[in-house]
Amino acid sequence: MKTNRTKFLAIAILTTAVLVSCNNDDDVVVTPVIPATDFSGTYVQKDQMARPAINTVFIASGTPKDNFNMTTPSTMGATYQSVFQSRLLALNPGYTTNALGQTAAQFTGLLATDVLGVAKSGTTTFFDGVNVLTGRALADDVIDTELLLIFGGPTGGSNPGLTSDNVDANDKAFSTSFPYLASAW
Repeated sequence: MKTNRTKFLAIAILTTAVLVSCNNDDDVVVTPVIPATDFSGTYVQKDQMARPAINTVFIASGTPKDNFNMTTPSTMGATYQSVFQSRLLALNPGYTTNALGQTAAQFTGLLATDVLGVAKSGTTTFFDGVNVLTGRALADDVIDTELLLIFGGPTGGSNPGLTSDNVDANDKAFSTSFPYLASAW
């Protein structure tokens, strides 16, 4: 009998300790300790994504994306422009020019070189109606811009059902301090 009381008392103390130590600290921000990084070794380029979704759309299924991702940007245009152009015309057979006045060859030549240009002065944006590919701000709607240039035609008004992904904002606001990204869910 005394053994049962001891067991019951031990379980009660353990349960109390567990319940007391639980609290609602989900909102507490814990700064992780990041260990020193070892940069020795061999590194391999795995992906280039200056313009999101471009190689996903224009490098057709079955084509090794690794080849594109490991191509030096200075040779990308010459190597992949014709691949991009045939894919563009397969996606939009009625393509003549885009809202920037670019022919299929001009547009795909620009896209095939997957680098992000950055304006050293002036507006930094992917596209704001005036400035084009002068960088990329976090709030820029990159996918809508790409869809507009692929399907929008000379005025941007063609194929209105294809020129937007209809995602008009982040699920969380950007931070006002570095690194500016919204916190994870």
